[in-house]
Amino acid sequence: MKNKNKKPFDFWIFAAVILLLSLGTIMVFSSSYYFSVKTVGNSFFLLIPQLEYMALSILVLILTMNFDYRRWGKLSPLILMICIGLLILVLIPGIGQKQNGAQRWLGVGSKTVQPSEMAKIALIMFLSFSLSKRKDVLKSFTRGLVPYLLLIGFVAGLVVIEPHLSGTLIIVITSCIILFCAGARISHFVAMAVPAVAAVVVAILAAPYRFDRVKAWLHPFDYAMDEGWQTVQSLLAIGSGGLFGRGLGQSMQKYLYIPEPYNDYIFAILSEELGFIGAMFVMLLFLVFIWRGIKVAMNAPDTFGSLLATGITSLIGIQFLFNVAVVTNSIPSTGISLPFFSYGGTSLMLLMFGVGVLLNISRYSNYERL
Repeated sequence: MKNKNKKPFDFWIFAAVILLLSLGTIMVFSSSYYFSVKTVGNSFFLLIPQLEYMALSILVLILTMNFDYRRWGKLSPLILMICIGLLILVLIPGIGQKQNGAQRWLGVGSKTVQPSEMAKIALIMFLSFSLSKRKDVLKSFTRGLVPYLLLIGFVAGLVVIEPHLSGTLIIVITSCIILFCAGARISHFVAMAVPAVAAVVVAILAAPYRFDRVKAWLHPFDYAMDEGWQTVQSLLAIGSGGLFGRGLGQSMQKYLYIPEPYNDYIFAILSEELGFIGAMFVMLLFLVFIWRGIKVAMNAPDTFGSLLATGITSLIGIQFLFNVAVVTNSIPSTGISLPFFSYGGTSLMLLMFGVGVLLNISRYSNYERL
C-alpha cells in the first residue's frame, strides 16, 4: 500500500458517528440538567466537561484516521502489556479508585481513566495483528486456539475481579468474533459453550447482588422498590415517550427517578423525550455504522485490517445492543454505557480512537463509497 492508493474515508461511518456524538452531547445536557442544578446550582456542571471530552475525542478521531493503521499492529504487544499492567494496578488498594462498590478507575479526583476500556481496544489490536501473522494456526485447538483463549481469559479475569461483568462479557464476545473470523472452527466454539455458560452461572451465583438482578429482571415490578427500581423507571420512561416523545428537555424520569440518568440509562431518557421516532433514528444510525464497518472489514486490503475493522465494529455494535437490551429489560441489568451518548471521557475518546482507526482502514479498502 502506498499513499497514492489512499481513497476518501467512509463518509457514512463518519456522518453516523458525528450525528451520534452531537445528539449524545445534547442528551447528556438534557438528562443531567436537574442533577447539576440540584448538586452544585449550575446547569452546565456536566455539560462543560462533556464538551471538552467531545472536542478531545474529535481531535483523536482526526489524528487516528490519518495515521497508517498497520503501525498499530507492531505496537499492539507493547500496548497490551501496558494495559494489563494498568488492570493489575487498578486492583491494588489505595491506588485504584472505588465507586459504587467497583474498583475500576485510576487517577486523581474527577480526572480518572478506566483501564478496562483501554484493554478492549488493546486486545482487539493484538489479536488482529497476531492472527494475521499466524495463518491457519487456529485449526489446532490445543496449539492454536487455547493460547489465545488463555490470554483472553486472563484479561477478562482481571476485569471481572473489579467487578465489571458487562465489560468482561464484551471483551470475551468481541474476542471470540475475531477468533471466528480468523478461522477458528465452529466445533471448537460449540465445545466451549458448556463451560462458558457454566462460568457465567457461577459468576452470577457467587455474587448475591447479581442473582438479585436476575430475579429483578424476571419480575421487575415485584422488586420495584429495590433491585428492580431502575428497570421499572426505565420502562416507565420509554412507555411515556409514546411515538413522538414528551419533547426535548421535558423528561420526568431525569428528576433522579433514574439514578445518574446521564450514564447507563440515557437511552431511556432519550426515548422519553424524543419518543419512538427518536429512538429508532438513533438505532438506525448505529445500524448504518455496523453495516459500513462490516463493509470495510470485508474489503480491507490485508488480514490485519480486516480483523481489526471486525473487532472495532463488533465492540461498538455489541456495546450498543447490550445497553439497549438492559434499558428495555431484555437482559438483566448491568452497568454498560451507550457508545457516544453516556457521560464520560475515557470511553468516548477510546471509542473515537477506534472509529478513527476504522476510517483509516476504509481509506485503503476497495469498495464503492456511496
